[in-house]
Amino acid sequence: TINPCWVVAMLSTAAKALALAASCAALPAKLRPDDRRIYVDGTPLHMKGINWNPVPSGKTHPSGIEFLEHVEMDAELMAQAGINVIRTYEPITDTAVLDALWKNGIQVINTVYSNSEKILDTVTQEVNAVKHHPALLMWAVGNEWNYNGCYQKLDAHACGQKINEAAKRIKELDESHPVASVYGEVPPSDVIQSLDAVDVWGINYYDELSFGDLFKRWAERSKKPLFIGEYGADAYDSTINSENEPAQAHATKVLTEQIMDNSAVWEGGVCSGGLIFELADEWWKDGSGSADFHDIGGIAPGGGPHPDKTFNEEWWGLVKIDRAPRKAYYAYAALAIPQPIPLLNLMVQGSNGTEGTKKSCTAQGCTLVPKAREEFCPRQGCGMAKAR
Repeated sequence: TINPCWVVAMLSTAAKALALAASCAALPAKLRPDDRRIYVDGTPLHMKGINWNPVPSGKTHPSGIEFLEHVEMDAELMAQAGINVIRTYEPITDTAVLDALWKNGIQVINTVYSNSEKILDTVTQEVNAVKHHPALLMWAVGNEWNYNGCYQKLDAHACGQKINEAAKRIKELDESHPVASVYGEVPPSDVIQSLDAVDVWGINYYDELSFGDLFKRWAERSKKPLFIGEYGADAYDSTINSENEPAQAHATKVLTEQIMDNSAVWEGGVCSGGLIFELADEWWKDGSGSADFHDIGGIAPGGGPHPDKTFNEEWWGLVKIDRAPRKAYYAYAALAIPQPIPLLNLMVQGSNGTEGTKKSCTAQGCTLVPKAREEFCPRQGCGMAKAR
């Protein structure tokens, strides 16, 4: 059968807006017992994702987040790079924002609780506001809360209890969408077990050009679905005191390919994809600088990104604050979402199997498989590869 939502995706922008509400039922993430995979519309999901926190210059987080003002341009940029999922750090409650994401084929991991000062009645209002929208993939509670103590310096146990209480409240309000929590590093087994209301776990991880044994450790500790909540590299290289776009692009390619190699869509895989950090630079993050200027300081927890193991917090965007793409954007766009069934068809049918099979979508259009890597890179360049 043909899903009417996919029909809507083929319409013009104006027609999409009119057809959206009438044609599309929600497509929440679905989980199955004793299955690591996340399913959307019956198909295993691999997230080619990105973290989205649009704060313009001169403003700060969270008061300066401008979802509505940036969504049209940002959603188009993301769709052109083949991105299918975003994660936020504050909740999207405006259906106009979700409409714009949905018409570009993007679903949302919507974070509704991370600061323990937030009362659960507010969470109730935010969940009820958008829980029926088709762009909603799942909810999230907490962001590397083992590092920040729910942003109130709580101890790990107290913060974990708050996170679990928020997850329980969400599940009381919405039985259709799973609830995820994002941890810094692989959570200990007792933490996974004690947060019984959390259905899916995300992990933020930064250690140069490798995830090490992260996927193995997760497989040994839990059978719950996993995604990488943050990864990547910033564009500033402290070893040369300058921007280093090729190094960021190289890290983007290498780390994303490791996630894809361990994808749960493959037999024996444990990871349902990842969300690279982040779409656009944010200029407020260096506490010793100014939100009006692009500073090179800032600190963050974790091992440290390639190539300098230094977190330059205002330089993480695949695009700059004015939305000019960096080489990392094109490197990410060039990487295909793993698709086992089309790949099997190609192996069986040979070249005839390429018909209708998308490899990667960029501003230059969608390319079919199989192709040499250089052939499906955008014309502007392909990470470390020479531009054509």
